[in-house]
Amino acid sequence: MSDDHTNQSKTIEPGRFTLTDNKTGKSCELSVIHGTVGPSALDIRKLYSETGMFAYDPGFMSTASCDSQITFIDGEKGILLYRGYPIEELASKSDFMEVCYLLLHGDLPTPEEKAEFEHTITHHTMLHDQLIDFLRGFMRSAHPMAIMVGVVGALSAFYHDSTDISDPRQRMVASHRMIAKMPTIGAYAYKYALGQPFVYPNNELSYSENLLRMMFSVPAEEYQVNPVLAKAMDRILILHADHEQNASTSTVRLAGSSGANPFACVSSGITSLWGPFHGGANEAVIKMLEAIGDKKHIQEFIDRAKNPQDPFRLMGFGHRVYKNYDPRAKILRETCHEVIHELGINNDPLLDIALELEQIALKDDYFIEKKLYPNVDFYSGIILRTIGFPTNMFTVIFALGRTVGWLAHWKEMIGGDDHRIARPRQLYTGDRQRQYIAADSRSRHSISWGGFWGKIRE
Repeated sequence: MSDDHTNQSKTIEPGRFTLTDNKTGKSCELSVIHGTVGPSALDIRKLYSETGMFAYDPGFMSTASCDSQITFIDGEKGILLYRGYPIEELASKSDFMEVCYLLLHGDLPTPEEKAEFEHTITHHTMLHDQLIDFLRGFMRSAHPMAIMVGVVGALSAFYHDSTDISDPRQRMVASHRMIAKMPTIGAYAYKYALGQPFVYPNNELSYSENLLRMMFSVPAEEYQVNPVLAKAMDRILILHADHEQNASTSTVRLAGSSGANPFACVSSGITSLWGPFHGGANEAVIKMLEAIGDKKHIQEFIDRAKNPQDPFRLMGFGHRVYKNYDPRAKILRETCHEVIHELGINNDPLLDIALELEQIALKDDYFIEKKLYPNVDFYSGIILRTIGFPTNMFTVIFALGRTVGWLAHWKEMIGGDDHRIARPRQLYTGDRQRQYIAADSRSRHSISWGGFWGKIRE
């Protein structure tokens, strides 16, 4: 099977739109690019050279930064496809290793291909012993994401044989290594904070089983992996594996466009994911539930969320892309209740608040009208907390699942025909050219007036 899946292509339909700058009279004929499904795009690559104008799109909400064959989202209809496969089918019929293979290679594996892939990942899970010394250099109080950023970035100092991005084989070896080692790095960061001994990976266990064992077992006791919890972890990883050109994936592509090694690129993606508006959202859900404190306070917080004058908002409801029920949330809602039932939890105040909030959001006209359905962060936060993960590990688990998506996009970009360093432009709103004033002649008055006159527009 080829290194990159290329059985689809974009089509270009020329001469559909003409833009004219009324100030200069310059015009540009824009082509329309059609993908296989979803919105088409205007090809504005010649816009500046032919008109002297830039496109302006803060947040890139109307800009396609690349073409990709990996993931498709229809936010209006609540559709998420990995390589054309509905997320619902993959979550119910597949496992994380199979999804990793699909995202990296473009097709579901044959039994032989899957067995070989699982063997490769399993036998790359251990860390170089000197990396453990490096990890011990962090403060015990360090956030696990801080440790992960540092350790993943440092992998390039230990695995020189997989940093040549021009070699397809080295690109794949680096991908295998990161997918395999991320659970070990995450678990070690957690154990280090607790002061507990590191637990080596076990090659007899699956990816999710290994993660749970490295996280929660101790040498003094026998640890049996609960299959219900392992299944829940596998689903969480599948559902977080990719999500098109989000902030962290775009960060990985941006870093990779410069030719940076894959370990550095994924480390940059982890940094972006760390933000509370991205990967930290499920941690924010738990903090919100703690702020509510008791079921009797729920209505008070709902009223605040409905008040347009109040900046408070309920975390874990609604989504920037999905204007329908997040398809991942539907799957995790079922998984959430399976985990609660399996562990027999009947007296957790925080869980009671979460379940009450869920019922209100699914029935309240305000939430329904504004499509503020519980999202994937709402349920993943509850599941992870119920299993026993501390809140500062939530984003780490997100990173474990998303690593394969980052690598698939990085590999697609490096192997693409249109690979070039990313260089966004800007709309400059600062001072015009100003006259330099010698230090002994400066005063705050002269500087401020210079700035004032410099900002006058013709």
